[in-house]
Amino acid sequence: MKVLKWILIGIVVVVAAAITYLTVFLDPNDFKPQIIAAVEKQTGRDFNIDKPLEWTFFPSVGIKAGGISLGNPKNFSQPTFAAINEVVATVELMPLFSHEVKIAELVLDGLRLNLVTDKQGNTSLDGLNSGKASTAPATTEPTASTSDGGLTLKSLSIGGVSVTDAQVHVINEATGSDNLFKLDSFKIGALSLGEFASLDYELSAALDGLTVKSEGHGQLKISQDLKVFSLKELVLTTVAEGKSLPTGKVENNVTVDATVDTNKSTATTTLTDLAINDIKGKGQLDVQFGTAVPSVSAKLTLGEIDVDKWLPESSDDKTAAAPASNSAAPATAAPEPDLTGLKAVNADFELAVAGINVSGLTTKDWKMVINLKNGVMNMKQLSAALYDGSLLASATLDGRNAVAKYSFDSQISSINIRNLLKDAADTEILDGTADIAIKGNGNSLIPDNIKQRLNADGKFAINNGALYGVNVPQMIRGAQAKLKGDFTETNNEAKKTDFTSLTGSFSLANGVANNPDLLMASPLIRISGQGDANLLDQSLDYKLTTALVSTLKGQGGKELDDLVGVEIPLAIKGSFTEPKFSLDTDALFKSKVKEEADKAKEKLTNKLFEKLGGKK
Repeated sequence: MKVLKWILIGIVVVVAAAITYLTVFLDPNDFKPQIIAAVEKQTGRDFNIDKPLEWTFFPSVGIKAGGISLGNPKNFSQPTFAAINEVVATVELMPLFSHEVKIAELVLDGLRLNLVTDKQGNTSLDGLNSGKASTAPATTEPTASTSDGGLTLKSLSIGGVSVTDAQVHVINEATGSDNLFKLDSFKIGALSLGEFASLDYELSAALDGLTVKSEGHGQLKISQDLKVFSLKELVLTTVAEGKSLPTGKVENNVTVDATVDTNKSTATTTLTDLAINDIKGKGQLDVQFGTAVPSVSAKLTLGEIDVDKWLPESSDDKTAAAPASNSAAPATAAPEPDLTGLKAVNADFELAVAGINVSGLTTKDWKMVINLKNGVMNMKQLSAALYDGSLLASATLDGRNAVAKYSFDSQISSINIRNLLKDAADTEILDGTADIAIKGNGNSLIPDNIKQRLNADGKFAINNGALYGVNVPQMIRGAQAKLKGDFTETNNEAKKTDFTSLTGSFSLANGVANNPDLLMASPLIRISGQGDANLLDQSLDYKLTTALVSTLKGQGGKELDDLVGVEIPLAIKGSFTEPKFSLDTDALFKSKVKEEADKAKEKLTNKLFEKLGGKK
């Protein structure tokens, strides 16, 4: 017992001696001027530690500092870049003698960070790495793990990390935005190298017309060599509310497993459970950041998406109520999108979506495969099931120059064209099973330029369908009646023309699609011709020829033997949504008169030959 007693007394004496030495002979405030001078030299900014540096001894040895501030560049609206109310770091003394670091607690309270961008584009971060730092070659200092007799760190453990009442104020004077982020709390439980520790945070933000609240709970592990950081079962919940959001409120819940390996320069993130409002999914993200251009590989699988829920409400009423401007200000040309970011990363991305509904369109089984390398995005596959058929497309976007270039190749197979047009444009101009192929290229991503600079070629075939808005047989019957002198209007039949096939090819240039070989066939009629569809003003200009190929029966018509073989001009004008169909009656009369004249001439010739005793 006496031996134990003297051991305890010895420990108390050592601890008391250490405390006496620290408090009497080693005043941390003696180092304040050197610390302040070093920071100001490195950053070129004002640095202050207003409160005295203090030792703490119970329950562990540590140091406490407060009133720390670092200034913003001169003439900024916010003079302070960063400020800390109080920071405390305590270390258990005895484990240090065994080359073990046990930090009882790290506490940081009252962090204030002001990130300012002035009207000239200068930011609070400018110059932080330059300052007046020496440019002399760096020398390698012995570390805690050197083999020349220096200190070797056997282990590191932290009793806890606590960050409270932290705020980040982001001000952009050029745009007038003012956003405030608050880290209400950030806590890490007892942390030992190689073992998981609890991780919790609460965050809130006040953005331009938007409020955001977020919290997370999970586990954190740091490897023994301090090079691998792992998150396990981190559950993140974020709620954003504001009038600028199409739904007024967006709630995001996600469960994350992640690993960052600084030795291999890799990061892996697994989204085991993802929910954004009513959109469900999961995904995987792998990043290789050890190269000049990072490489990213991502896979994301989502359930059905109703895009209409995410679109802003119609503002027609607001637009109509807006006062007219007294002066016609010249329209500002839209700028080209900045695609320089495509060069910043190489990526492979796969997206699968169970279904997408937008503006009445219903589609299923979307899959997209994209490769991005050296500023060129290659969409290797875009496929979907839609309206009893399928879509298959590929495309390339070259963003290496100021004006982007693009190309694409797409095929739509066996779709119900009537249902598609009805849902997409609320029009029923066509019915049938359609196959459409189009291949093209262009430059510029400004919407007006896309219409004007897109060059494309394609073809289409619609089988067993109908053309709505016109009843060609009825129009022919009406034309025949007029030929016989009956101008009575009979227009009580459905405006619909059935056909067995409608085919053609087209080319697109300067905003105009030209179709030189339209052909519509049925057992009774043939319609052929050519025309243009102007994408800029959405107008139609078609000149077609209709001909009867047999006696016209069916579709409620009487026999029209006298028009069989006669070519009847048909014109289509108007807009995409409201096409206007009309027969060229004058041309029809001229054609019929010429035909009758030819018949009379032939009959007269035959009679003349008969009188002369011959035959034609």
